[in-house]
Amino acid sequence: VQLVESGGDLVQPGGSLRLSCAASGFAFSAYAMSWYRQAPGKERESVATIRSSGTSTDYVDSVKGRFTISRDNAKNTVYLQMNYLRPDDTAVYYCYVQNGSDEYWGQGTQVTVSS
Repeated sequence: VQLVESGGDLVQPGGSLRLSCAASGFAFSAYAMSWYRQAPGKERESVATIRSSGTSTDYVDSVKGRFTISRDNAKNTVYLQMNYLRPDDTAVYYCYVQNGSDEYWGQGTQVTVSS
């Protein structure tokens, strides 16, 4: 299993970014996918989850209405569209999948929101 994130960057408050996670090594379309983030000095937290079909999503309260998770099962890719970014969104963002009893993480992509 391999998860490769991309799209992190330095952005001003109020700006937007789209993160991508390219997955391989497992039956992508059969599994829920999640984005997590970890800010300096804080625990890693779940940001958004999308079910295998893409018809159901969940978000942490702090990003509801600003972030959108989506997936393209033909491309084995999950996305996180982030709008109206705030300084407290600054973190390393990770892609995550649970495959049976095994958990897999990407290497992370840095998102910095600062003026």
